[in-house]
Amino acid sequence: MRRRKRYIIIRILIKRSKLMLNLFIAFSASLIATLLIIRFEYLHGHITGDHDFIAPQKFHKKAVPRVGGISIFLGLIAGLITHKLLNQQFNSPVAIILCATPAFLIGLSEDITKKVGVKIRLFIIGISAFLSIFFLDATIATVDLPVIDVALSIPFISIIFTAFAITGLTNAYNIIDGFNGLASMVGILTLGALAYTSFIYSDVHLVYLSLLMLVTILGFFIWNYPKGLIFLGDGGAYLIGFWIATISILLVVRHQTITPWFGLLVNGYPIMETIFTIYRRKIRQNKNPGEADGIHFHSLLYRRAIISNGGKTFRLLNNNSKTSPLLWILSCSSIVPAIFFRESTLGSIFTFLIFSLLYIRIYQKFVKFQSPAWLKKL
Repeated sequence: MRRRKRYIIIRILIKRSKLMLNLFIAFSASLIATLLIIRFEYLHGHITGDHDFIAPQKFHKKAVPRVGGISIFLGLIAGLITHKLLNQQFNSPVAIILCATPAFLIGLSEDITKKVGVKIRLFIIGISAFLSIFFLDATIATVDLPVIDVALSIPFISIIFTAFAITGLTNAYNIIDGFNGLASMVGILTLGALAYTSFIYSDVHLVYLSLLMLVTILGFFIWNYPKGLIFLGDGGAYLIGFWIATISILLVVRHQTITPWFGLLVNGYPIMETIFTIYRRKIRQNKNPGEADGIHFHSLLYRRAIISNGGKTFRLLNNNSKTSPLLWILSCSSIVPAIFFRESTLGSIFTFLIFSLLYIRIYQKFVKFQSPAWLKKL
């Protein structure tokens, strides 16, 4: 009996050590790849650098490589190869990586050429979304609202709805990618919540997929924050957004006790930013929703609260890097409740409404130059 227990314990330790080795290699690959991109910037900077200093959504003052997505993608590939070599028990990430590749490549194309239109990018992201639906069974079939559920019971409508949701969240990470460490840390926090929730339901596969992306982002983040030596770029933002959108849906699909609203709440900040951006541009300003502007939530926070003060405290951080931590906290105000209300549709909906009202109220304060006094002390 004791020998059997020891054998079981040894097997568990081996499995965990394999997982840790896999994640460590993925992290190291991303970390080293990012370092190499920065180190040899003089060779490729004229192609990969972000030389646009005048666009309304730009806040950097010198050209910086915007191809950080390459590092994250290589980290995922390293994780995939290690998975095969170690012959691990949980499912391979090859399917989700293949599904994510079109979205990543179209974003990378924009990072390099700066000539790929928004409609083309969204179309290709949509292809990645359809691939995840058909190859990963990531389909939203219910939202726990009777009227809408009747429509979603029709496969065609369910597929279109899911593709729209995945495409929207994928693009949302590109929208919030405005300051050093902003989109990448929001991604890390969200993936941490997804990994923890997957762990609660003993879903080893989704725990692994969540942690794999988390560690590869971390390898990039170390060089991105606080000094901004490299940018995430459209490719990196799309890759993170797509990965998180897919896992959020798969969690609900694989564990029916989890409310479909969990995915909305755990991604509250990027989703709210996207919805409000479309509302602001299309309805209030009668502009193209895809047209860039400089009045995102993070842009106003930077201009109306951080930069206006001149930076009296936290002198080790520049104004750009002071902005992101405040938004990490904002994102946690929806991520943390999502874990607690993971099986409550009413609780998730109510919390998202509270979060939305908080977002809108603070946004209005920024617009009216009424930033809270404590923000001006940063």
